Amino acid sequence: MIMSGRTASVSRSTKETQISVSVDLDGKGRSEISTGVGFFDHMLDQLSRHSLIDMKIEAKGDLHIDDHHTVEDTGIAIGQAISKALGERRGICRYASIDLAMDETLTSAAIDVSGRPFLVWHVDFSAPKIGTFDTELVREFFQALAQNAGITLHVRNQYGANNHHIAETCFKAVARALRAAIEFDPRQEGAIPSTKGTLNG
Repeated sequence: MIMSGRTASVSRSTKETQISVSVDLDGKGRSEISTGVGFFDHMLDQLSRHSLIDMKIEAKGDLHIDDHHTVEDTGIAIGQAISKALGERRGICRYASIDLAMDETLTSAAIDVSGRPFLVWHVDFSAPKIGTFDTELVREFFQALAQNAGITLHVRNQYGANNHHIAETCFKAVARALRAAIEFDPRQEGAIPSTKGTLNG
């Protein structure tokens, strides 16, 4: 199987944000990211690096209001690009899960690249902000990503004390699970991994 060609670009423009995203699902984890939100850029870099999805992301949003629209709309655009690049989702492993440790923190992520979007989120933060970044936006990002990528995503923080570590393990765990789920399964080359014959919902 030729493990290349799974690329896509998406542009999204509203009165609140202007976003362009390009992805290569069979990349090396290289990224060029500029959203105007420093902590978010750091998290997206982790998402790219650990999923091995090359990502080019440029976002301009109404940051004079807050970061919400920029974070959510970037999640929408990344999700749409991933879904577009996956196409019919032929030959992929489809399911994956991981327990990811970072210092005192452990977070679990499980993914079904099912075409049916759903987010189950069991992550609590002990503070409303990490620096200037609203911690509630971590969930908003993954909700937008799952909805638009067409994936079922479960994320659970098992334990942790540092909010930066909790957020970062969410991004890294999802990245590693996503990487495994969208990889090609050599035992079902070209087949859609579903008894329904489709993974488009």
